[in-house]
Amino acid sequence: MKIAPSLLSCDFSKMGEEIVRMDKAGADWMHLDVMDGHFVPNITFGAPVIKTVRKYTNKPFDVHLMISDPLKYADDFADAGADIITFHVECDSDIDKTIDKIRDRGVKPGLVIKPNTPASAVFPYLDKIDLVLVMTVEPGFGGQSFMADMLPKVKEIKDECKRRGIDMLIEADGGIGEATIEQAANAGIDVCVAGTAVFKADNAADAIAKLQSY
Repeated sequence: MKIAPSLLSCDFSKMGEEIVRMDKAGADWMHLDVMDGHFVPNITFGAPVIKTVRKYTNKPFDVHLMISDPLKYADDFADAGADIITFHVECDSDIDKTIDKIRDRGVKPGLVIKPNTPASAVFPYLDKIDLVLVMTVEPGFGGQSFMADMLPKVKEIKDECKRRGIDMLIEADGGIGEATIEQAANAGIDVCVAGTAVFKADNAADAIAKLQSY
């Protein structure tokens, strides 16, 4: 299991140091949640902040755009150093054009589905993306409880990919920690975003290693 600490749970006043701490603790990716206050009811940070903290690690930057118009801003996040850009299938942008724009910039594109969105919403795009992120909480705020009833979506997507011969990573984000990671692993998830479970742990390296072991 790959573990991507969610910077949403870090101390924003020390984001660079927090990234270094997670890197040294053995994180696989860094997960950066971008919120615009419109698509979701919260505002976090944008491309300029991501660009300034890019230098603190060589680990992949997994940038999750919870914004209404990802096509408009895809170049900014590619320029900022994103390795992976995921955006919501529920957004206002043209999905195909946004995927193509991200791919053209040499960045891996992925799609995200909210809890109320069926797995089938991503099926038309599976041959064009590298990743599907299944939200296991309502997007917008950290520290929410894991929604286990989202896990059947993972099997649906995996089954469809297998049927079509597509190699796809499935990521889960929301409420994942020691109490819920086993359910996620059993469902076939490849990458878990973990926030408070690693940032608030007494020993981040031990917490990450334990989660990775599933």
